[in-house]
Amino acid sequence: MSPSERDRELFSSVDAAWLHMDTPSNLATITGVLSFDRRLDFERLKATLVYRLLVHRRFRQRIHEPVMGLGLPRWQLDDQFDFNYHLIPTRLPEPADQGVLQNRVSELMCQPLDRSRPLWQFHYVENYETGSALICRLHHCIADGLALVQVLLDTTDDDPQAPWPQPPLEPRSEKGWAMRWLRPAIETAAIAEQSMRAANDLVHEGLETLFSPAQTMQAARKGMDGLMALSKLLLIGPDRKTILRGKCDIPKKAAWSSPVGLQDVKAVGGMMGGTVNDIVLSALTGALRRYLEEHGEMTEGVDIRVVVPVNLRPILTANAAKDDSLMGNRFGLVFLSLPVGIRDPLKRLVTLRRRMNAIKDSPEALVAFGLLGAFGMTPVQVENILVAIFGLKATGVMTNVPGPRQPLYLAGGRIDGLMFWVPTPANLALGVSIVSYANQVVLGLATDEGLIPDPQVVLDAFVSELEDMKRWGRPIRPGARQITASTPKPMIPHAKNIPPQTIVGAHCSARTKSGQLCKNRPIVGSTTCRIHQAVK
Repeated sequence: MSPSERDRELFSSVDAAWLHMDTPSNLATITGVLSFDRRLDFERLKATLVYRLLVHRRFRQRIHEPVMGLGLPRWQLDDQFDFNYHLIPTRLPEPADQGVLQNRVSELMCQPLDRSRPLWQFHYVENYETGSALICRLHHCIADGLALVQVLLDTTDDDPQAPWPQPPLEPRSEKGWAMRWLRPAIETAAIAEQSMRAANDLVHEGLETLFSPAQTMQAARKGMDGLMALSKLLLIGPDRKTILRGKCDIPKKAAWSSPVGLQDVKAVGGMMGGTVNDIVLSALTGALRRYLEEHGEMTEGVDIRVVVPVNLRPILTANAAKDDSLMGNRFGLVFLSLPVGIRDPLKRLVTLRRRMNAIKDSPEALVAFGLLGAFGMTPVQVENILVAIFGLKATGVMTNVPGPRQPLYLAGGRIDGLMFWVPTPANLALGVSIVSYANQVVLGLATDEGLIPDPQVVLDAFVSELEDMKRWGRPIRPGARQITASTPKPMIPHAKNIPPQTIVGAHCSARTKSGQLCKNRPIVGSTTCRIHQAVK
């Protein structure tokens, strides 16, 4: 065997599926934006990436396609590797603000990566606002989004006074900084109970992942009917036709919201009886309803379906080799129907929770992972047909990136903002990203410009929905009489004349899932609160 043959590594079938999903109108590229409080020293940035990123050999490998397209591709070390192609300094036109940066990101989303080189490229923006920014583009066939976020954050420091990076004396451990902070989402776990405890830690500290891999594993171990899950994935009908769906073109639009305090979202969740995810998803669903109505669409009784990635790495990599075990795609896909037709935020929240709980108790994610692997083993033409059929079943892709609680530093600069988008394959026009970082939550959208030319309108509606949800939970109207435990309760016949928000001090008689008494106030004339009324 020649040296060049020894340097080649066979693609997994799932990675091959993502490689072949690349089309001019929907590139299979993960895009990220990091903004900094200052202008970075370019040479220090370069040294940081060389010493901390290139230790993963995948970033020095290019694709070697099989002869006549038969069989799986291989990874091959690039003997002409040029780091200057992969890190490019650039400047924004004035005023170099968020709108201008969003336009630059949108332009880059439309540009395919050079397949004769390793499939990643960073653009260092020297003059973003009063600091700088880094636009990261990585092909999905390298690894899934959570793994790539870990790899990128593993190049950072948690100390602003950290020294310049030094050449590693030995291959850097995969379990670096990001493993400590993103462990609940990514760290390899051999036992489902360990995965669940890690996921629970993340729920309390930040934005939890949408679906716990431990629950997926538990569902599979319980002998859930995989054939039924497979039938659902393959036989589910096309998604509802709206202005959010149609034939995609090349131009894309990228936008992201202003940060929302994580504590503010938790406070709303505390009032409405939902998790951070519940509140964010409900606000997003309401924002899509507003967008559709503003564009003349009927929303009564309408659901729109999104594809949600489910992290399976704790299950699938329990016995994987340590060397570059972060590379590759190890996630499944599930369909989640967003009830955009429900106007009431509480009913919408309860409906979303019910639907997500149903998905958590099924092995759909594992079945979808197997389907992706089967797609990757088929000829490219057949795979394209299968992916196109799969794409008819949804309107968009929605992903969740749980980040660290504290600020990070890259090449001496503090990371002020963090945003990532996964690809929207199979002719999907809407990509939604929920990102938490430094106790803040940001919503990002990537859209097809011809179908959704104004994603900022959706983001503005998202903020409005959150504000409405805050007002929904305000306990007392100014000037309202407070009723305490010692105050006689109004007679039931007259209770209907007293607004429920004037009643304080009493507690709902229902119990939570953990068996504790509910601490919410009951509706006047009832012994239970609005939440437990809605779930009856």
